[in-house]
Amino acid sequence: MKNVIRVLGAFLTLFLVSCTGDPGPPGPPGFDGLDGAAFEAAAFEIDVDMEFNTGLNRYEALLQYPSDITLLPDDVVLIYRLEEVDNGLDVWRQLPQPFFSDQGLLYYNFDFTQNDYGVFLEPDFDAALVATDLIDGQVFRIVIVPADLGTTAKMDKSNLNSVMSSLGISEKEVQKIRMN
Repeated sequence: MKNVIRVLGAFLTLFLVSCTGDPGPPGPPGFDGLDGAAFEAAAFEIDVDMEFNTGLNRYEALLQYPSDITLLPDDVVLIYRLEEVDNGLDVWRQLPQPFFSDQGLLYYNFDFTQNDYGVFLEPDFDAALVATDLIDGQVFRIVIVPADLGTTAKMDKSNLNSVMSSLGISEKEVQKIRMN
């Protein structure tokens, strides 16, 4: 009797699963790729001398994006500092970045909005004591990551080469800008 109930249950299950019903109303139309604003990933490099802000005890560079870049509300900005050139290879470090000097600890940091961005050198001591080689001729690489790419969580953001590869940006596409 148990076997008959099991076989009957199996057939009933297959019958119910194989039934089709009303397909329901169609959903709303989606974007065809041409609607709405679209923005591709971008990278540019700045060479800048940072300015002393006595009121905030820091050095800063408050900057505008190049005219061909417009950030959308959920886009992300990543900034890297050129630490050194080793055997002809650039060594980049992601900001924020702690740095130790003879005077104490300082940080390279940044912030951004849709309209502008700033790069800062923030010491935990009197900023007037910061060596000029840490503020003059600083090279930063700014990478714009569009929010709609969906790859930001999977990227190794600490590695500039990995980020640029994930975004499909080649070295020759990086615009170089001298700010001073």
